[in-house]
Amino acid sequence: KAMGGVGSILVLLSFVPFVGFLFGLAGLVMVLLAVKRISEAVKDREIFRNVLTAVILQIVGSAISVFVVIGSFFTFVGSQAMMAPFESSFDGFGGSGILGANAVVAVLGSLLAGLVAMWIILIIAARFLRKGYERMADKTGTRTFRTVARWYYYGAWLMIILVGFVLILIAWILQIKAFFSLPESPPSQPTIQVQTI
Repeated sequence: KAMGGVGSILVLLSFVPFVGFLFGLAGLVMVLLAVKRISEAVKDREIFRNVLTAVILQIVGSAISVFVVIGSFFTFVGSQAMMAPFESSFDGFGGSGILGANAVVAVLGSLLAGLVAMWIILIIAARFLRKGYERMADKTGTRTFRTVARWYYYGAWLMIILVGFVLILIAWILQIKAFFSLPESPPSQPTIQVQTI
């Protein structure tokens, strides 16, 4: 309860300059540990498995975006450096200008392809997170987790038009409320009584 709530707050602080990455990493670990304990308490391992899969996919997607942006930057800088010795040889009419434009198009194409791949991976991650949080909502009786799952899932789909980032931010804020709203002990599950004749 407290671990998940505080962890979610730390994840929100990941935007703080210089130390934000450490806050985000610590918060993510705390959220995972909280989900693991909840999963054990309600005796449903699928909850933790789905959320862990979502986190791993999110890390992979983020790593792809970082590598694509850095790779595209260095590719562009390298192509410009290779073009520099030939700039004096061409008069700019059908010479280095065309080659430079081709380099820009190639870099933008690779950047776009990488961002689309990241977007698809984050949508798949959001689907796993939704499955895990919906099961957690059912098992703990904390319906806010179902709302968090829905907002996060829609946010992942709408990231392509930037609105999704706002929805994901709202989902993380609601996640803080959801963790702090957890009951002190898991609700009792209904038992099936078998009548004997």
